[in-house]
Amino acid sequence: MMERRPRIGITGSAGTGKTSLVEAVSDLLHLPVRREAMRDRLMAGFDPHALSRDGHRRMIAGDADDLALDLARAQDGLVTDRTPLDMASFWLVNGFAVDDPAATEALLARAVCGMADYDLVVLLPWGVRPVAADGVRSTNPWMQLHFQTVLEGLCRLYVAPDRLLHASPMAGTEMLAMLIRDRVCR
Repeated sequence: MMERRPRIGITGSAGTGKTSLVEAVSDLLHLPVRREAMRDRLMAGFDPHALSRDGHRRMIAGDADDLALDLARAQDGLVTDRTPLDMASFWLVNGFAVDDPAATEALLARAVCGMADYDLVVLLPWGVRPVAADGVRSTNPWMQLHFQTVLEGLCRLYVAPDRLLHASPMAGTEMLAMLIRDRVCR
């Protein structure tokens, strides 16, 4: 058994079941949840198209930093809906690396540092579920595949293999939550 409560990150493109899995893991392990900041904004009526390109960059960088700080401060364990590498993936997919390579290097370095605080990162597979047209997520599967491909590459580069769980496309939410419990509570 771990000496401290586990810190678990759930990652993947839109529509992969991250939020459902976060809730199941939280219930099973009695862990607090760090919700996805952008989802909360969108649900509150935020229009991301109203942002300038620079405003979008600042928001992603701020979300990455806020998530890493929350993770580092988590004394009672935590399960997060997205990880700092998700924010780095958003940054790269949106082409911000072209705008400012130095800011990109700094953001990625901070994201990688934040990833070190996770005991387990669960990468959910793309394309298993159709993305619901809920007004929050983009239903364009190719946009989601682009994001997923960048995210998977960053996870392979910056998350230790023993702390990265590639979820099976066949695993349901409850089964996956129990597998996560077994991995972090050995």
